[in-house]
Amino acid sequence: MNEQRIWSFLMAQGFNAFGAAALMGNLYAESGLSPTNLQNSYEKKLGFTDTAYTAAVDNGSYSNFVRDSAGYGLAQWTYWSRKQGLLDAARVAGKSVGDLDVQLAYLIKELTSYGLLASLKTAKSVRAASDIILLKFEKPADQSETAKCRRAGYGQTFYDKYAENRASEGGTAMSNSSLVTYTKITKNKTSPRNHAIDTITIHCIVGQWTAKQGCDYFANTDRQCSANYVVGKDGSIGLSVDEKDRSWCSSNAANDNRAVTIEVASDTTHPYAVTDAAYNALIKLVADICKRNGIKKLLWKGDKSLIGQVSKQNMTVHRWFANKACPGDYLYNRHGEIAEKVNKLLGASTDTSEPVTPSTPSGLKLGDEVEFTGSKHYVSSTGSSGSICKPGKAAITAIAAGKAHPYHLKAVKDGGSTVYGWVNASDIQTSGGEVNYRVRITIDDLN
Repeated sequence: MNEQRIWSFLMAQGFNAFGAAALMGNLYAESGLSPTNLQNSYEKKLGFTDTAYTAAVDNGSYSNFVRDSAGYGLAQWTYWSRKQGLLDAARVAGKSVGDLDVQLAYLIKELTSYGLLASLKTAKSVRAASDIILLKFEKPADQSETAKCRRAGYGQTFYDKYAENRASEGGTAMSNSSLVTYTKITKNKTSPRNHAIDTITIHCIVGQWTAKQGCDYFANTDRQCSANYVVGKDGSIGLSVDEKDRSWCSSNAANDNRAVTIEVASDTTHPYAVTDAAYNALIKLVADICKRNGIKKLLWKGDKSLIGQVSKQNMTVHRWFANKACPGDYLYNRHGEIAEKVNKLLGASTDTSEPVTPSTPSGLKLGDEVEFTGSKHYVSSTGSSGSICKPGKAAITAIAAGKAHPYHLKAVKDGGSTVYGWVNASDIQTSGGEVNYRVRITIDDLN
């Protein structure tokens, strides 16, 4: 939803709630918060809809974008030099001229050049901030008292909707999790982050520490590293970097500017397992982060090529940005399950029906040693593409009832197998032969 993303972005830029709401109210009056909005009076004149105009500018079939005098985008940029600046920004970013992130970044650049940013970060009321934007930035033809009241009214609506759960003015711009049990803020950070929060990055800290130990380490180390949160072995949750700020965690500034990073206490050797207490606390923390930052559904496909495409995948891992094992195979192979559990707490729909338990007829349970007869294992229980591994003896380390690949196996020493991942039930044998399992078919499967 554009309004949530815009609000989060402005708060990340250091706006206080009055300034963010006032700016949104003015942008709503200009464009309805649509970055592809073409000035209504020009649609018929130019023969374009919003979508068609944007596409024609992007593909070059319409070349008069800069000089056509048509208002466009969030702020209804009209004057030729401002439209040229917007077009240049989109081309440098390699994105559409109607891209929301491009326009928000360009908006901040303009507000800075106009000398208005400071006043929007220290505004004392929605009305005062709204009048500044209307008179000194948007400068519409109608600057009457009626127009001022209308725009301030739009801003007040956004303030009432989004500022309610934020810290009081003068406090932090973005909220932190109420699940935190220990706080020690480190100097190792960039303040503020330059992008709205839309991504989750889970790490393993390589040590069975408490949240206090992790936060104290980040606060005192000379290494340039940190994370927004630390989840301890006992389920404790520590805050090391406020959500409004960027942590130094994933070896990638762009990722850390948009992601909330979480270090989880883990073993110090492969597969870097975490305790049940830490795992359960992680699920609750991620769900809380998503709720407060407007992330409606957590998405994981295990696909590095989808970095930044948050509508397809909004979870990333450290190993994609550096030659590291982080977050360890234990957590990496459970990313699909983490997303599923978080989405259940968020009330988000899932791609699979409610499962039945396959271990009932087969009698299989965690810790059982089995014979793996297959040749592929998967990074998640719902994964679509697997990697090659060798058959042999393995132990069951997790069960995802009713999924495409319901058993997570780990090869046992000297058993001949190299499996470490989710596998098909048909690829497992016990001493008594093949495992029997049920398949649940719904009406949707038949239609």
